[in-house]
Amino acid sequence: MTEQFHRLAADRGFIRNDQRPDTVISIGGDGTLLHAFHTYLERINEISFVGVHTGHLGFYADWQANELEELVRMMAENQPKLVHYPLAQIELETPEGTTGYLALNEFTLKGVDGTLVVQLNINDEPFEMFRGDGMVISTPTGSTAYNKSLNGAVIHPSIPSLQLAEIASINNRVYRTLGSSVILPQHHHCDLISKKDQRLLLTIDHLSIQRADIRSIRCSVADSKVTFARYRPFPFWNRVRDAFIDMDDCDRKPGARSEQDKPI
Repeated sequence: MTEQFHRLAADRGFIRNDQRPDTVISIGGDGTLLHAFHTYLERINEISFVGVHTGHLGFYADWQANELEELVRMMAENQPKLVHYPLAQIELETPEGTTGYLALNEFTLKGVDGTLVVQLNINDEPFEMFRGDGMVISTPTGSTAYNKSLNGAVIHPSIPSLQLAEIASINNRVYRTLGSSVILPQHHHCDLISKKDQRLLLTIDHLSIQRADIRSIRCSVADSKVTFARYRPFPFWNRVRDAFIDMDDCDRKPGARSEQDKPI
């Protein structure tokens, strides 16, 4: 399928440039696009992405596998609408200094050998002492992934924000948490401060890191954004509906029964 796209694009006069592309076409699933995002991270402010999904679900994809010819035609004949979505800035503080990462979907923090114990500060003020399986910090586009399975809210990507969701928190007299997800707007930040000697597992999108020397982790909305080239409208709420809601049920008139609802 990739070679088919390259042939179609070449016929329309497009030049392939894997090192310095202007537009990155991701053919696969959302995981494929996450890989593409991190591959071209150093040029994230200079490129745009187009997603083609080969399965049944693709939050980052506007096109299906059988629409390659139409996609190439639209790229050749039309200027795209460029949409910009927020990213998460993750900064790890260790004895060696500070290391920064960008996440398109989410950042997850867990303990390797047992429960995670961290103090959560918001805007440099202590907020809660967390003990549990872990925490997920998601972008708006990532709010439909791990965050949603933790009963977090689905956030429209036009809202620059981060969402913090707990994974199986323990609440007692020593450790007390809010229990619901928290949404931080742009220009706010939170710090996860390690409160014991512990090996930590950090997952940034699909990238996993294990470290035992992390003092704190700062999370904020990044200054950079990811850009998608839209050649036809595909509203975010349509993506959410198509992914999670049975439209056959939505189309019924109030009070109407389906065949399987009717008594036998």
